[in-house]
Amino acid sequence: MRRAEPLRHPLWVRLTHWIGAGAFLALTISGFAILLALPRLFWGETGANEAPAWIVLPLPVNLEQTGWGRNLHFLSAWIFVLGGAVYLIAALLSGHLFRRLAPDRDQLHPAHLASEIRDHLRLRPAVPSDGGHARYNALQKLAYLVVLLVLAPVMLLSGLTMSPGVTAAYPELFTLFGGRQSARTIHFLAATLLVAFLLVHLWQVLANRPLRLMRGMITGRSGGDTEKA
Repeated sequence: MRRAEPLRHPLWVRLTHWIGAGAFLALTISGFAILLALPRLFWGETGANEAPAWIVLPLPVNLEQTGWGRNLHFLSAWIFVLGGAVYLIAALLSGHLFRRLAPDRDQLHPAHLASEIRDHLRLRPAVPSDGGHARYNALQKLAYLVVLLVLAPVMLLSGLTMSPGVTAAYPELFTLFGGRQSARTIHFLAATLLVAFLLVHLWQVLANRPLRLMRGMITGRSGGDTEKA
């Protein structure tokens, strides 16, 4: 006999995944439009196109895209934050965070980690360490946790530090990041790491039966039946 394949991704995971994906795409496009107005990164409180910069990006200055870019960035940022908050709360309440994303003890063994790092450096597809599809490998889990618990909060707080209205009410943010321009630089660096994570994530999808993975994230199941023991 055959039984239906168990649900791989619950509805709340799928909804927050696609909402976050759409919001992040809008954030990336609008953030690039905003960056063109001042493609230079500074440390401290002040910065301008004529001032010495910590990092000079090889981009043309374009002041025409800032208006729509800021509006879209603000809207998509809150969609991204609210979707992420729903995911984090649901993951904590359901045990998903510790069950699926916390590395298991055997995965943290130095030899195991070294093997996974070698495979990634050789651009080999990530194979779940139990031979199936139920368990992410250690590097995947650690990457997801860093994105969820470190990069996303840093992006949110550094973004708020660039808002005069927010910093008027919470000037402590300046102390936290060392100034408005420092917050902007940290925001850019964190965004770059998030884009790098996204590119690796997409490569892993393409390298590991993409139609099956896409079907799983849309319907909750990867397709096919499972033999009953």
